[in-house]
Amino acid sequence: MKGTLVFIGAGNMAEALLQGILSAGLWRPEDVCLTDVRPERLAELKARFGVRTSTDNAEAVRGASVIFLCVKPQQIPDVLSPLKGAGAEALWVSIAAGVTLGTIEHLLGEGCRVVRVMPNTPALVQCGAAGYCGGTHASEPDLQVVQRCLESVGMAVRVSEPDLHAVTALSGSGPAYVFYLVEAMLQGGASLGMDPETARALVVQTVKGAAELLTAQPTVSPGELRERVTSKGGTTAAAIAEFNSRGVGEGLTRGVLAAAARSVELAGE
Repeated sequence: MKGTLVFIGAGNMAEALLQGILSAGLWRPEDVCLTDVRPERLAELKARFGVRTSTDNAEAVRGASVIFLCVKPQQIPDVLSPLKGAGAEALWVSIAAGVTLGTIEHLLGEGCRVVRVMPNTPALVQCGAAGYCGGTHASEPDLQVVQRCLESVGMAVRVSEPDLHAVTALSGSGPAYVFYLVEAMLQGGASLGMDPETARALVVQTVKGAAELLTAQPTVSPGELRERVTSKGGTTAAAIAEFNSRGVGEGLTRGVLAAAARSVELAGE
């Protein structure tokens, strides 16, 4: 990629994206600049990746080609207001949940090119799933740049902005649902007296294996894969019957809908 890449905010997601982008050779370390309010964090990332750092956002974005906004949603107005008109030639990529394209475009000024992204935490291990959408002035080449950046840490799909609420509910919050289920399974193992480390190893590998099986057989529905494990009158059938009697499946579905509704609320829509 040409030009300078800037990250405003140097948190975990910025680090994940930085690592993936550098590993994929999309930018050279000397062409990347990170900004943050924590000098010690900048020093850490500079030592690890060989990138440039700054505590001055306005200076960092001057002449940049791509700028990732990796700050908390509530910080967006304070961060962007002083930058209105700065980085006018850059592509701005926001990962701030719930902050609309219109809000960012308004804060940055007329004609700015903005892409909004909803990533998830497995990007930290290059297994992320993200959705993204372009603003009024984002071009097809801009969207392709974002696609390549996101693919350096997993997979990405292009969606409409309203569909980002569903992306948030499915993949953005989704890892927490899996961890929630793993917690419950481990509690079951503890109740059965199993050694915690052994139980964790079994459950983690089971979750990983189930995901790999879903990936390897894309034409087979999750329901059919479940039925293949569920012999009539067997152990799995007993577990599924208990789940159904307690509304586990319905609860998960309603949880996804609740997450999407909350996403809409946070966006002020």
